[in-house]
Amino acid sequence: MIAWLRVGLIASTLTLMTLVQMPLQNLAIARKWRLARRLPFLWHRIACRLIGIRVTLNGRPATERPLLIVANHQSWADITVLGRVTELSFIAKAEVRSWPAFGTLARLQRTVFVERGERHRTGEQADAIAERLVEGDAMVLFAEGTTSDGNEVLPFKTALFGAAQAALRQAGGAVLVQPVAVAYRGAHGLPLGRYGRPLAAWPGDVPLLPHLLAFLREGAIDVEVSFGTPIPFDAGGDRKRLARQVESEVRRMLAASLRGPNCHGRLQSVASPDDSALARATGQSDIGSETERSFQKGA
Repeated sequence: MIAWLRVGLIASTLTLMTLVQMPLQNLAIARKWRLARRLPFLWHRIACRLIGIRVTLNGRPATERPLLIVANHQSWADITVLGRVTELSFIAKAEVRSWPAFGTLARLQRTVFVERGERHRTGEQADAIAERLVEGDAMVLFAEGTTSDGNEVLPFKTALFGAAQAALRQAGGAVLVQPVAVAYRGAHGLPLGRYGRPLAAWPGDVPLLPHLLAFLREGAIDVEVSFGTPIPFDAGGDRKRLARQVESEVRRMLAASLRGPNCHGRLQSVASPDDSALARATGQSDIGSETERSFQKGA
C-alpha cells in the first residue's frame, strides 16, 4: 500500500511540475532563450530526487562545444539520469514523439526525432542534429539504436555519427565526441547483479507500464555515470572508426562500473597506452562495498 502511495505521489508531483513549466518552456523554445536548456535540467534534478535515483559520477561532461555525447542505453531512466547531470538534449527514434507523457517530455526537452529505418533520410537527419550542435547544444546519441538489459553494450550503429561530420561542414574546426557509460549498480544499498539489473533496464520486448511502476515502487536506485575523455573529430576523421573507438570506451567503462568500486583504476592499468588520458579524466566509484559476484553467491 505504501509503495502505491509513493507511486501516486511521484506521478502527481511530476505531472504538476510539468504542467507548471510547460508554458514557460514552450515560450523559451519559441524565443530561443537560454532558459530552454535550463528548465529541463532542473526538471530532471527534481525528478531524480523524487524517484530516488542516486547518481555518482566518474569524470565530468565536457564544457567545450560542439559536443556529441554517445552513451549506452538501457531504460527511459537514462534520460533523467543524464538530464540531471548537465544541460543537454537527446536524439530519439521518431515513434517516441507519439508516446503518451514521454512524447510530451521529449518535445519539451527539445529532442531531435529521427527515422532510423529510412536510410535515404540519414543525411538530412544528420544535418538537423549538426545544426543543434553548432548552436551550442550538447546532444546525446544512444548509438545502440535500442535498449539493452544493462549487463552489456550492444554494437553501435554508425549512421548518425555522420552528424559530427555535418557539424564540421557547418562550423569548421573540430567536434568533440564524448563516450559515456550509464550503469545501474544497486538498489537500497545492495548490488543488483546480473539478474537483478533488469529492474532498471527496459529491453524492447518488456511492456513499459509494468516496468515503470516496478521502478517507481522500488526507489533508492544507485546509478554510476562515467564520462570518458572527449575525442576530437575533424574533417579527416572516419565516422566508422570513430564509432568503434567510442563503443570500445563505453564498453570498458560499463564493465568497470559493474565490477564495483575502484575498478575503473584497475581496468585502466591494463588498457592500451592511448587510454592514459581517460584514466586522468575519470574518478572512482563510491557506491556500495559488495561486488556483483558476491551478491550472486549470496542470492
